[in-house]
Amino acid sequence: MRIVTWNVNGIRSILERGFLDWLGGETADIVCLQEVKSAPGQLPAVLRAHPEWRAHWHLAEKPGYSGTALLVRKGSLAQPFWVEPGFGHPRYAAEGRTLVAELGDLLLVCAYFPKGYEDDPDRLAYKLDYTRDMVAWVSARHAEGRAVVLCGDFNIAHRELDLAHPRENRRTSGFLPQERALVDGFLAAGMVDAFREGCAEGGHYTWWSHRAAARERNLGWRIDYFLVSRPLLPRVRGSHIHPEVQGSDHCPVSLDLHGI
Repeated sequence: MRIVTWNVNGIRSILERGFLDWLGGETADIVCLQEVKSAPGQLPAVLRAHPEWRAHWHLAEKPGYSGTALLVRKGSLAQPFWVEPGFGHPRYAAEGRTLVAELGDLLLVCAYFPKGYEDDPDRLAYKLDYTRDMVAWVSARHAEGRAVVLCGDFNIAHRELDLAHPRENRRTSGFLPQERALVDGFLAAGMVDAFREGCAEGGHYTWWSHRAAARERNLGWRIDYFLVSRPLLPRVRGSHIHPEVQGSDHCPVSLDLHGI
């Protein structure tokens, strides 16, 4: 099974930039999308009733903001499959940040973690609270004996090799010590960074600023992840970043799992 996560920075926008062509050539069974930026009445008909994909949505109340989606290739999954919005915290429901799917013996979470702003204490606190609550949710699922695949845009670069200019960004939200410590919290809770299991080198990023030709110069941040429960690690066949895929300021990340 292949799962792909991608912050598309607007589903209607990316449809105009070749998204359906990419989707048609993609071998994924499940595609997790973040920052879809649509209200229910704005959902593209081509994705509401696509002949090959079944779409599940968790949209923000505010139009043009946040939102997540999960596309499942029809007929590709032998296991029962259900999806629900949120992860048990009504506080975050209005922003449409989370979809949880049950697939056989594992739980798949598509998450769009809030952005933080170092000059906005309330918004930074909201980001930290969401992340702490997600760590606690994962820990609770592990205590129940459930395996979890958590993917999406974390809006956090975990280590210095995960961004091009760590020294210059030590006081920037996305690389603050308290944010990075929460990624450590996921690892302490029994999660593994699937991409880092196969690649210990820097220079691999998933987001680039639109300014100063950052993408062309590969001056980016790795803020999009697949974290998997440690017992799933023997089933991971690889996790890869796909910077060649255009259309958003983020690029897709894939995870290949055996035995699903």
